[in-house]
Amino acid sequence: MYVAVVPNRGAPPAILLRESYREAGKTKNRTLANLSRWPAERIEQLRAVLRGDKLLPAAEAVEIVRALPHGHVLAALGTARRIALDAVLPRRAPQRRGPSAHGLDPWGDLALALIIARLLEPAAKLATARMLDPATASHSLGEMLGLGKVAAKEVYAALDWLGREQTFIEATLARRHLKDGALLLYDVTSTYLEGRCCELAQHGYSRDHRSDRPQIVIGLMCAADGCPVAVEVFEGNTADPMTLSAQIDKLKQRFKLQRVVMVGDRGLLTSARIEQTLRPAGLDWITALRAPAIKQLAAVAALAVR
Repeated sequence: MYVAVVPNRGAPPAILLRESYREAGKTKNRTLANLSRWPAERIEQLRAVLRGDKLLPAAEAVEIVRALPHGHVLAALGTARRIALDAVLPRRAPQRRGPSAHGLDPWGDLALALIIARLLEPAAKLATARMLDPATASHSLGEMLGLGKVAAKEVYAALDWLGREQTFIEATLARRHLKDGALLLYDVTSTYLEGRCCELAQHGYSRDHRSDRPQIVIGLMCAADGCPVAVEVFEGNTADPMTLSAQIDKLKQRFKLQRVVMVGDRGLLTSARIEQTLRPAGLDWITALRAPAIKQLAAVAALAVR
């Protein structure tokens, strides 16, 4: 068999796969296939096979320089876009970083990458910068968001940007998830610190059982479905009930909500806070009763049955 090029008057030549054979002492040819539509590279490969040239196995002929994990990135980024997480991040004039490929403030793309990286592979900021940078990437997230080169100082700058835009982000989440009459879940936690430079760090009641370390107190506000809406950090010696006033101001002034049902545990929604903070603000509440109050209700119920 051989590849023949047959001139074609007024048109490109025909590329034919032919076979020679003998019949009645004469050499004849017959066409086995028309290869005219094959790409030139494929035709040359066939010629090499027919000549008996040694071809390399595919595994040896192709060199894989780098293959970045992609499936988990696609799933996480797709979910973030499906719930419109990227729409929560501000669209502002670019600062310091180059133009964004997705319409966000350029810091917004990096902030979105930090959120997703935290889900995929929690790490220190320097390690996160390395996993996003093209030269040291451990997955395809940086490439998917078009981040280009990412330095550790840019990661910290993106966090500063998120801090400056917190009011805008929380207001956007409140409009999306809260409305008058809605249930609002609020709780408080704390975490101790090893450093000495946090201006909010104070010694207080430690849920981590590290009374030897200063701490900060964190108040988290969520919608009824558990979606976080707002977060605030307080000094480490702030008692849980004392954080309520700031949350009510946020609801009334920033989120423009007049009637909300606050849901909290009995250590947070104390009788004093209900009377001095929630009731004057016109808010309803749901909380648990303490043991003495439960016993009192049980006694009243028993009397009513008699």
